[in-house]
Amino acid sequence: MALLDDLLADLTAEGDRLWAAVAGLDADGWATPTPAAGWTVATQVAHLLWTDEVAAVAATDKDRWDAIVLDAMADPTGYVDAQAHEVARLAPAALLARWGAARDGLRTALRELPEGQKMPWFGPPMSAASMATARFMETWAHALDVYEALGVAYEPTDRVRHVAHLGVRTRGFAFSVHGLDAPADEFRIELVAPSGETWTWGPEDAAQSVRGSACDFCLLVTQRVHRDDTDLVAVGPDAEKWLTIAQAFAGPPGEGRSKK
Repeated sequence: MALLDDLLADLTAEGDRLWAAVAGLDADGWATPTPAAGWTVATQVAHLLWTDEVAAVAATDKDRWDAIVLDAMADPTGYVDAQAHEVARLAPAALLARWGAARDGLRTALRELPEGQKMPWFGPPMSAASMATARFMETWAHALDVYEALGVAYEPTDRVRHVAHLGVRTRGFAFSVHGLDAPADEFRIELVAPSGETWTWGPEDAAQSVRGSACDFCLLVTQRVHRDDTDLVAVGPDAEKWLTIAQAFAGPPGEGRSKK
């Protein structure tokens, strides 16, 4: 359980950072538009809290989870966003309190999921560690939108390794959601962490590779930056194609961010 404990500690730290940025906002602050079209600060936090709540349900209550899936099937491409907009209507104090409860509930549910057991999800079933990683990725990415909207300075940490790892692991998924066959061979990935450490994946002698800043890679796979605005260097046509379609999140391919 050491891996899960580390993941949950990092998830908590990233959530705490976002909490500190929004806790003192008045109603106008919560209504501030973010870079995601049609999403305010409140919508961003509402999305995180709703997904945390649903993840806890998936880990603990099969009947409630099945009911959520049935509701989602009525609007598979718009259901999750609709829930965020609905929850965002709460008064700021109520929204913040519910998010706090959702964060606590998720941590408890993941810790209590029996080791080796997977929980259902909107995509493939997930282990507790995989869910914690996914929740970290979303918390990190949506927090960036909030910080940009509020003009809050963000100092990256090596916690972004969770996002980088997920981005590497979802390479095949990124190709599949664009109707493309994933390359058969692994790429070599070398990313420089905020601390200056180099993180690597894949064989050293791979024919195709991606190298550059870990933060730029994480921004790219969460579609918070345009490919051309990163320092990432791809060697090989498939590696370059991947960088134009990469996404570490479930669901249909997003539109990405415009080039600066």
